[in-house]
Amino acid sequence: MALWSVLKGVVSFLLIVINTLMCFVPVMLLALCKCIMPFPSVRAILNVVLDRVATFWIGVNNLNQRCLGQSVISVSGVRDFSINEWYMITANHQSWVDILILQRLFNRRVPFIKFFLKRELIWVPFIGLVWWALEFPFMKRYSAALLKKRPDLKGKDIEITKKACDKFQYFPVSIMNFLEGTRFTAQKQTQQSSVFKHLLMPKAGGLSFALNAMDGKLHQLIDVTIVYPGGIPSFFDYLCGKTSEVKVHVRMMPIENALLGDYQNDAEYRAYFQQWVNELWRQKDQQIERMTKSENTK
Repeated sequence: MALWSVLKGVVSFLLIVINTLMCFVPVMLLALCKCIMPFPSVRAILNVVLDRVATFWIGVNNLNQRCLGQSVISVSGVRDFSINEWYMITANHQSWVDILILQRLFNRRVPFIKFFLKRELIWVPFIGLVWWALEFPFMKRYSAALLKKRPDLKGKDIEITKKACDKFQYFPVSIMNFLEGTRFTAQKQTQQSSVFKHLLMPKAGGLSFALNAMDGKLHQLIDVTIVYPGGIPSFFDYLCGKTSEVKVHVRMMPIENALLGDYQNDAEYRAYFQQWVNELWRQKDQQIERMTKSENTK
């Protein structure tokens, strides 16, 4: 790797760290104010301000990437979004760079993107505090073995997460869900015996859980397909400017009432939802194939 590329990567990373530290202070101060405020309306306003601080943080990082990384993002498909709508966003997952691409694509175009997180992640040093302050919903999931021993816990995970999502009724939000649950590699694809050429098998249960936890607040699904023509980059390679082009296709569809239901206990709904997710993923696999072939014919 050329010395200039490495230098760009180091400078870009340091700027991200500095930007993060500068934004961490106001985020924590606002979170403290929110903790001591007894009025729901005031807390709701503080949540909006917190999201705007995070949006500013992403905006600075995006500027950093455009100036130093200089990757060109070629976008096809839907481009009209609203900051006043509730969205569920799904995408194929190949690298940590995916998150940076999604932030470049959607920052200030949709409501601030939040992730459903495992409850244990709240204890991650530094980052866990930021997620908590920004009110990312933390999920409490119970295993099938535990539910067998404790039938009284059935439905409690949804109930707890719905309570965590109640605050989203005051202002629009976007929820991100990587359906594969992990980054794509050829080894994982083989281990799963995936039926898809370019994707891992989707985990329908996680998406169903997120949709139901939001209790019908999510009205539109944004499905994003990401392709790296030069090969899947590492985070540092991307910062070094080694990713010259990223191809993205975006489509949007309504979230119908039929997509809401009891995934754990309703076998008919579970079969329907799995079929719907598999069809979504089949179409995405075909889209990746088309994007890859168009690149090869250049």
